[in-house]
Amino acid sequence: MGRWYEIASFPSRFQPKNGVDTRATYTLNEDGTVHVLNETWNDGKRGYIEGSAYKADPKSDEAKLKVKFYVPPFLPIIPVVGDYWVLFIDDDYQFALIGQPSRKYLWILSRKPHLEEEIYNQLVEKAKSEGYDVSKLHKTPQSDHPPEVESAPQDTKGIWWIKSIFGK
Repeated sequence: MGRWYEIASFPSRFQPKNGVDTRATYTLNEDGTVHVLNETWNDGKRGYIEGSAYKADPKSDEAKLKVKFYVPPFLPIIPVVGDYWVLFIDDDYQFALIGQPSRKYLWILSRKPHLEEEIYNQLVEKAKSEGYDVSKLHKTPQSDHPPEVESAPQDTKGIWWIKSIFGK
């Protein structure tokens, strides 16, 4: 739970190409599901999408989740469900490697906006050993002082999402 900063990821049509300060905030709901808030800044404006996560197999101890978002975010009508597998998390819950079975998506996350290069390289090696093509990893620019939501102009039209469909 809590806030995690995207240190690197595979490019995705669900995120703007030039997004910065990308982060996810996870909050446990009373029903055991997890509220997911993904945020990114594009051209100085905050874009976000909210969804929910739940255990793929409630009887399993594996950290394999299903994440559901409704798209487009400005008119949430179409559910999109994806796999979200925690491939590795350190003992202190400070950094994590997240992927999914098709190996089309990969994220390196950290509790802080920056991650030591040595740890980053260890996570890349772990991803490689799991069969991911790490040459597709793209580092996400993070500010030393990430923006606060209250002071950020909003992308109220969902333009970032529409552009991302076309790879912009």
